[in-house]
Amino acid sequence: MAISFIRIDDRIIHGQVVTRWMSERKCDGVVAVDDPSANNPVLAKMLKSAVPSPLKGFVLTEEEIIKKWPKIVESKRNYFLIARSPETLVRIYESGVDFISEHQELNVGPMSVRDGAKKYGKNLSIIPSEEVAFDTLQKNGMTVSFQLVPDSKKKTWNELKAEGGES
Repeated sequence: MAISFIRIDDRIIHGQVVTRWMSERKCDGVVAVDDPSANNPVLAKMLKSAVPSPLKGFVLTEEEIIKKWPKIVESKRNYFLIARSPETLVRIYESGVDFISEHQELNVGPMSVRDGAKKYGKNLSIIPSEEVAFDTLQKNGMTVSFQLVPDSKKKTWNELKAEGGES
């Protein structure tokens, strides 16, 4: 399988975090999906440079990953799939990119404070459309877990919803 880890992180590629998760999961490269970043050459270059050497980094639009998905999953390399938001993953899944049947766990890292977001802890604020996206991913068979790095405490989406967030 070419996708060894799927993550939501609003920083997209964070070198130290990628390095920490590499100690837990096989990784030969990072495939980041974020239209604004992929469409900004300077930002795309910066994100690729955050991928620890000698790994390869790719910053793709949603359209590009849909087109390249067969090649990605047929690869002998193992990639981390990282998106800025769960809504991105829902859109590419609903377009026919089935990352769930092969890799059923979604790791969620930091999501910054924004207007209209519920705060679920120090580094986690979720807007209503993201709540719907997490529910959609979960309903389609994905386990949604919130964990910044491998040695931090993990909580599931159901556990977070039961606690309720602060508005």
